[in-house]
Amino acid sequence: MFFYTLFGGYVLTSLLLFKYPTLMHKKKKIKFICQHISHRGGAGENYENTMYAFKRSAAIGTEMLELDCHLTKDGQVVVSHDQNLLRTTGVNVNISEIDFKDLPLLKTRIPIDFDPGVEFHGSDNINERKIALLQEVFDTFPKMPINIDIKVNNDDLIRKVSELIKLYNREELTVWGNFSDVVTKKCYDMNPNVNLFFAMKRVVLLIILMYTGLLPFVPIRETHLEIFLPCIYARKKGYQVPTFLPVDKLFLGCMNVLLIRPCLFNHLKARGIHVYLWVLNSDEDFKTAFDLGVTGVMTDYPTKLKLFLARNTIK
Repeated sequence: MFFYTLFGGYVLTSLLLFKYPTLMHKKKKIKFICQHISHRGGAGENYENTMYAFKRSAAIGTEMLELDCHLTKDGQVVVSHDQNLLRTTGVNVNISEIDFKDLPLLKTRIPIDFDPGVEFHGSDNINERKIALLQEVFDTFPKMPINIDIKVNNDDLIRKVSELIKLYNREELTVWGNFSDVVTKKCYDMNPNVNLFFAMKRVVLLIILMYTGLLPFVPIRETHLEIFLPCIYARKKGYQVPTFLPVDKLFLGCMNVLLIRPCLFNHLKARGIHVYLWVLNSDEDFKTAFDLGVTGVMTDYPTKLKLFLARNTIK
């Protein structure tokens, strides 16, 4: 009888704190709220991760720039998603093996990762096709929130990005991390004052904590949950998940059922944690995301998202 009473008390307390988490936790105070986030600066409309893309997206009215960082051979922090430049430049070379001044220009046609089968077709203007320094981005957009994916497990890269963040006094305007928990933990240890997004391992832990009822009792160091819609995963792979691959179907189904939950998003938002979905490129996906109660959406098409937000009232 005592066990049932104790268990019932635990369940009721968990449910109460899940709905009203500030009864136990201090709400995080993030200095910005962004609905419109340009993925790689808007890879579907401009040369990805370039100053040209960032400027065009800022002019459209994007509220956050999402970008990726690597370290060159001569120790420069550059903005690029890929370590190897074959996809974006046509040159089979790793960024870590080449000095900044020798980096090749981007190709005039670049495949869009999250719009399979589609390429961005740009002009042959040399200035638009240059790989940018992170310092250039910080110089040009001192007040713009920026979301940084530290692409490789490199202590020097993490240290130099942290130094730039502090130099430009933008710890409260930056979010960083990586899919890898090892890299994300290093980011946090290097500079705990910078906003942090969940690594994949921590997302799995988040799910476990939620369904065991422990989530309302556990402190969370991260400030941003950045996840994908399951259907986006299949599109990025360039196929509809075949019936003879039950593992893939099971994975996507579990993600959809266990993680894509408005109640979870509402709990996190009540704790001051922002929720972003990526990378969404259609009005249908935008609507799905905002109906779920997310804070913001990352897109390759900033103009398309801007028009969607202008036509729709987001609560």
